[in-house]
Amino acid sequence: MKILVFSLLALVACGPIPLAQAEQQCLEQAQLAQHPRGTLSIGVNQDGEVGGSLELGVSTDYLQGRDPSQVYDTCVMQRSGQMPSQPYYTLPQSAT
Repeated sequence: MKILVFSLLALVACGPIPLAQAEQQCLEQAQLAQHPRGTLSIGVNQDGEVGGSLELGVSTDYLQGRDPSQVYDTCVMQRSGQMPSQPYYTLPQSAT
């Protein structure tokens, strides 16, 4: 009986998610396909020592030259089972 319950829970977890949720989750993936992201931090402590850090995010979609709109459409379809409610390039966030 316990195995049946765990199996059903696993199947439910793999099911489609609401379209709006899928679109939100896939937006960052599409943005990373558009261009890499990064942050650079430089600072000086009270002893005058300089320190810094660099964080860079590059997706394999970007390296493969995939169209961010295609990445977005595919991701939303896989997660929700539906096409996005509007194309990626019409979203205000796609310009970032």
